[in-house]
Amino acid sequence: MFAYVEILIRTVLAILLLLFIAKVLGKQTISNMTFHDFVTGITLGAIAANLAFNDKLNLSHLILSLIVVSITSYLLSFIALKSRKMRSWISGSPTVLIEGGKILEDNMRKVRYTMDSLDQSLREKGIFNIEEVDYAVLEDNGEVSVLKKDEYQFVTKKDMKLHPNGQVFPIELIMDGKMMEKNLENNGLTKEWLEREVRRKGKRISDVFYAARGTKQQLVFDFYEDGIQQSIDKE
Repeated sequence: MFAYVEILIRTVLAILLLLFIAKVLGKQTISNMTFHDFVTGITLGAIAANLAFNDKLNLSHLILSLIVVSITSYLLSFIALKSRKMRSWISGSPTVLIEGGKILEDNMRKVRYTMDSLDQSLREKGIFNIEEVDYAVLEDNGEVSVLKKDEYQFVTKKDMKLHPNGQVFPIELIMDGKMMEKNLENNGLTKEWLEREVRRKGKRISDVFYAARGTKQQLVFDFYEDGIQQSIDKE
């Protein structure tokens, strides 16, 4: 019985320690997986797994190991921030895959990047014809950044000399049938105003699954009752 309790405690401790370490190391570690972040993540995961389940290893030794890895990772991040030369070694550097519309096969071979992977990355960006691409760069985190050829670029309001309309940050007003009172208060909105807007739709607050004020000040509602007779995809 004691063994089960010990595993429970060690597992909870491992999770809490990893959450704390992730907070200390920052969001980049979980959002942009560079070489350094990948190695750090794998190492921390292995140590945390042993901390949770391997009762043959001393608890204090594992915690010390987690602390050492975290400090080392933090120092490497600090060094990378201060030195561009070291940053290239620690985190890697971007690799140009397409230049001037031409695929650089040698660069692709150096980073062991296949045409299948390149085609997939382009499709994920809505590009199905490789002839549209002027430049493609494989970033440190494995993502491909693309610059389309001039004739395939989207036209902007600036290109058409149109006056841009003002935009605001969207605000969530209702979630899961409940008002987001703090959001209303922070943006100078009232419950009465929101209830009035919902009534205009012939609904009550409890009928609304989600509501938000969009970037153009427009109100967007999604109700629990969708009125769809037969869903295309149903879990």
